[in-house]
Amino acid sequence: MCGGFTCSKNSLIALNVLYVVVAIILISVAAYAKLASIVASTALVSVIIACGVFLLLISIVGIVAASKHHQVLLFFYMIILFLIFIIQFSVACACLATNENQQNIIAREGWKMASHELKHKAEMVFHCCDYEGVDDNENCTDIYDISGNLCCNIVNGTDVECHCPKCNLPLQEALGRGLSVVGGIGLFFSFTEVIKY
Repeated sequence: MCGGFTCSKNSLIALNVLYVVVAIILISVAAYAKLASIVASTALVSVIIACGVFLLLISIVGIVAASKHHQVLLFFYMIILFLIFIIQFSVACACLATNENQQNIIAREGWKMASHELKHKAEMVFHCCDYEGVDDNENCTDIYDISGNLCCNIVNGTDVECHCPKCNLPLQEALGRGLSVVGGIGLFFSFTEVIKY
C-alpha cells in the first residue's frame, strides 16, 4: 500500500534512477557531438557534459537522501537540481540559437588552433582539403574524395592542384548537427527536471 513517506520515497528513488539514465544519455550524446565535429570543440557542449555529470552525482545523492529519509540532504538536492536545470536550460537554448555565421567562426577558430595531424584526420574523414584558404593544401596530397580519387595532384613538381571541396562546409554541418542534437536533448531533459517542482 502506498501511503505517507513510503510512496514518496519509492517515487523519488524511481525518479532519480530515471535521472541517472538521463545523465548518461546527456553525457554520451554531448561527447559524441564533441568527437563528431573533430576540429571545432565548443565550450557549450562541454557544459552539457558537465551538467550530465552533475546530474548523475546529484541523482545518486537523491537516491541516498530518499532511502535514508534525510531531509537536509533532500533540501540541498532540490536546490542543486534546480540550479542544474537553469544552467542546462540556458546552455541548451544557446546551442539551439547558434546560427551559421557563429558556427563558421567556431569551426574556423578550431581549425586554426588544430594541429596538422588533427587537420589531416578531419580532411580524411570529411573528404575535403584546406579551410577557405587558411592552409596551402600542404597535406592534401594523400586525401581521397568520396569517389576514391586523389583530392590534390602535384603539378610541375611544386604546384598543388586540388578539386576536393574545402573543409569549412562539412565541419560547419557536423558542428551544427552536434549543437542541434545536444541542444534539443538538453532542452527536453531540462524540462523533465523542472516537472519535479
